Amino acid sequence: MSTLYLVATPIGNLSDFSPRAVEVLQSVDQIACEDTRTSGVLLKHYEIKKPTFSFHQHNEHHKVDYLISLLEAGQSIALISDAGMPGISDPGFLATRAAHQKGFTVTAIPGPDAATTAVAASGLPCDRYLYEGFLPPKKGRQTRIQAISDSDITCVVYVSPHKLVRFLEKLHEFAGDDRWVCVARELTKKFEEVDRGQLGNLLPRWKERKAIKGEVVVVVAGNSYSE
Repeated sequence: MSTLYLVATPIGNLSDFSPRAVEVLQSVDQIACEDTRTSGVLLKHYEIKKPTFSFHQHNEHHKVDYLISLLEAGQSIALISDAGMPGISDPGFLATRAAHQKGFTVTAIPGPDAATTAVAASGLPCDRYLYEGFLPPKKGRQTRIQAISDSDITCVVYVSPHKLVRFLEKLHEFAGDDRWVCVARELTKKFEEVDRGQLGNLLPRWKERKAIKGEVVVVVAGNSYSE
């Protein structure tokens, strides 16, 4: 039976790509890519020569039918995002749901994940954590930050680099100086940075930066955590 493979891709370092993931991409009929240009770098590196087509947040709704038609025609399809696991703050949920609804096999090939990588590196409690992903740009954003401040378990947030200081300032407004936070930037890449501390000390360090670039994950300890 045709299979939809959800294949996790490296979040930075190409060497993190698993042998099983390479094997799957070499075996499928076509590969659905969030960005064919970005994915092209990975595919070229591993000498994977398969037809690709775009599948991103702006075309996901109408591309689902096309993807399902390929499965119905007997093809197996791999779905990859630019980095990490498809469907986790990336396109993939709609295709996965549709494939299940149509009775096709769905198989996830695990791999690198910015959220769990950041939590593990943070040295903050990780027996339980709440994944917040990206916060709303405007409506509801402050409410979500308040909820993160009030949480008694670790929270993980994806933050755009140009919004990082504003996020930390608003979190500081709700949580105060003593809350433990870790800012993980450019994980697995050449300029990886894991900056951990209490907000009262950590926030000034980031406010002093002239520019903040790259992918950022913020890990916020629960409100009862102390060292």
